Amino acid sequence: MAIETLPQASLPVTRPFGRRLGFLTSTPIITAATVCLGLITALAILAPVLPLHDPLQLAPAQRLKPASAQFLLGTDAYGRDLLSRIIYGGRISLLIGLGAAVCSIGVGLVIGLISGFFRWIDAVMMRIMDGLMAIPSILLAIAVISLSGASLTTVLVAITIPEIPRVARLVRSVVLSAREEPYVEAAISVGSSMGKIMWRHLMPNTIAPLIVQGTYVCASAILTEAILSFLGAGISPETPTWGNIMAEGRAFFQVKPSLIFWPGLMLSLAILSVNLIGDAARDALDPRMRQRGGEA
Repeated sequence: MAIETLPQASLPVTRPFGRRLGFLTSTPIITAATVCLGLITALAILAPVLPLHDPLQLAPAQRLKPASAQFLLGTDAYGRDLLSRIIYGGRISLLIGLGAAVCSIGVGLVIGLISGFFRWIDAVMMRIMDGLMAIPSILLAIAVISLSGASLTTVLVAITIPEIPRVARLVRSVVLSAREEPYVEAAISVGSSMGKIMWRHLMPNTIAPLIVQGTYVCASAILTEAILSFLGAGISPETPTWGNIMAEGRAFFQVKPSLIFWPGLMLSLAILSVNLIGDAARDALDPRMRQRGGEA
């Protein structure tokens, strides 16, 4: 008698996280944003080896020159090559954006984990975070820079501080939900240490939302740095940043609008690209968004 063979049950396969990066090319708009941000980043990183003029070299005889073969975007009011300053300015702006995202996520993660797990600390921590969020981020950044002086480190710290409460509250909300799960209660019941529970069971749940939040922090930091520089409260004016270039060019806007147009265009493209990638990351990493997409 023939024995029927039952079909073997297939186990669910978990996709490696690296494969989830396919969201970077999920739609033509996201693909364009990824390519645009990649080109801006590549130009900023490779600026020292590219055939560019010195962005700090003053040449009064070449001031406000139009676009030419020697100066592709012309020169500014001090005779400096505008293209070189824009590309080198991207190094500072992107560095501050990435640095603010990493620092705010690092500090906010620790605060959120502690607040969400230890309820007796939560009330004090969250009231401090609420106090920081009540102060407008630009005013808080200007106050920090005024007390410590303008420098790259000071500007980075001044931009990071207002972003920490948002990250901390996000992590706290995830931890409050995750700590009620059976596997966390089981870990507590068997006597696992608090550090092990937070590191192995709670923190992995925060990775996906933190990646999304990090993109928004990066875009916000780039814009805030440009605003501070435009107001004269950021990095020293001779240092090429997109905000500094636009601040110097506003006095000559009627004579040469390109002094503001080109750095403004680069700033807009960078922020738009980061925000679009952040939206795509949210759709790819959030199970609820993927479920909606499948139902549609």
